[in-house]
Amino acid sequence: MGLGGCIILIAVGAILTFATDWDMQGVDLDMVGVILMIVGLIGVTTFSSIARRRRVVVPPPTTVVEDDRRRDPPF
Repeated sequence: MGLGGCIILIAVGAILTFATDWDMQGVDLDMVGVILMIVGLIGVTTFSSIARRRRVVVPPPTTVVEDDRRRDPPF
């Protein structure tokens, strides 16, 4: 799951927790929303820590140009 999926989990969890007032028998939608937000936050932190490790600074390559061609006269 990428960063976008984690952000979607956080958004869906916030909508379920704060913006709905549905009552379902046997399901607490507020708790489901909180769980989704927590899972999304864990995903964001995991993704960012893995992405930070992957960044490796590579110095630019040095180019050596050797011009050892012998030029013949144009005639």
